[in-house]
Amino acid sequence: MAFPVDLRRCQALGLVGTAVLALGGETAGALPVRELLAPASARAALGVVGVYFGVVLLIAAWVLLGKVVRGPEPPSVRALLAVLAVWTAPLLLAPPLFSRDVYSYLAQGAMVDAHLDVYAHGPAQLGGPLVDEVAPMWRQTATPYGPVFLAVASALSGLTGGDLPAGLLGMRLVALLGVALMAAALPRLARHSGADPAAALWLGALNPLVLLHLVAGAHNDALMLGLLGIGLVAARGRLHVLGVVLVTLAALVKAPAALGLLAVVALRGRRGLAGTLLITAGVALATTAAATAVAGTGYGWIAALKTPVSPHNWAPTSVLGRATGALLHDLGSGLAPLAVPLWQAAGLTATALLLLFIWLRLKPGPVHALGLSLAALAALGPAIRPWYALWGLFLIAAAAPGRATRPRVAAAIGVLALAVVPGGGSADVDQVVLAVSGGALAAVVLWQAQQAAQAPVLGRTV
Repeated sequence: MAFPVDLRRCQALGLVGTAVLALGGETAGALPVRELLAPASARAALGVVGVYFGVVLLIAAWVLLGKVVRGPEPPSVRALLAVLAVWTAPLLLAPPLFSRDVYSYLAQGAMVDAHLDVYAHGPAQLGGPLVDEVAPMWRQTATPYGPVFLAVASALSGLTGGDLPAGLLGMRLVALLGVALMAAALPRLARHSGADPAAALWLGALNPLVLLHLVAGAHNDALMLGLLGIGLVAARGRLHVLGVVLVTLAALVKAPAALGLLAVVALRGRRGLAGTLLITAGVALATTAAATAVAGTGYGWIAALKTPVSPHNWAPTSVLGRATGALLHDLGSGLAPLAVPLWQAAGLTATALLLLFIWLRLKPGPVHALGLSLAALAALGPAIRPWYALWGLFLIAAAAPGRATRPRVAAAIGVLALAVVPGGGSADVDQVVLAVSGGALAAVVLWQAQQAAQAPVLGRTV
């Protein structure tokens, strides 16, 4: 007998998951430094257990919701949007989770507001208590973000006057705006691609990575993907110029979205290709110039794209580079320092070749091709984080959320959702034990709930 599944049960289970997750984050999240607890303290340990208890419940709710979506009476898009709102609500006022990047965003906004060059200096140049909130490895690092995001961060800095709680809430609201734009774009892109809108929304916006990292983590990838999504919606209709503007703005939040211009051109078809290319290039350049002028940050963001990544990053090319470098070092070779840069260059070359294969040989629909391209860039680029998987997943969900795709993607999302500790730092053995304990406890609760749900049915059968 299967666990009884309906929309309300899924909604309630996910709500309990995000509520417990938010509560655990109060002692184990990426808290301001003055509120950080000793990792060995009982409250911090209980927080880690609570966070992973909530994460496992959320994953279970999402998987069960997937069964409802592909069942005989799938929910409407409006009903799924209501589920997204309910699951998101407890995270609105929760502390930052799984990353301290939001503090970097606030510091960079304050730097722009203070007329400091964020493309030449790291947040340490700002001075003051806000710098203490930034992860140490990024305090001396120039920002790789574009002028659109920096303009948003600067405006937020001016509005909040440097108040940290207000700034954190403001950044989360910006991220929520991005998620709302994603949710609005997904059904429309799915209909255009001949896919199921409800399945696209389930896979692309309701998945745990969106809630854990775009909402709870307040990452600017949400704004990038939201602008990219509605830009593609505009471009597939008769609003080609507006689509170019919106996709360019997305790229001026984070550079990977620039690949979206390929899809904008492809959505117009082959008729008048030369004219479409000229118009797209002209509008993109004009938008870039206007946005950069309004932000007042200059064009240093182009050179800042080479901003170094964490030396302990788990991107495949970085891991292979470190392993090769260690081997060369043991062999006494002077080439050891070149191993990581060469592997990263090889990854970018492989990405370029994959893009050519996707667009010129594989030739899926434009939205699907863009999703595959962004997935390749995330996987083979020099840096990777769990939320980078959303770059490609968001658009693959809109264009190809088929039954064959869902189980594999769901399994990958489940693994990635469990891959980062709530404080955003490196996991030690104690934290891993606590995380496993929280997840195991949630699994036991779910199993007991299943047994309790089956008991009346079995009793009537007897």
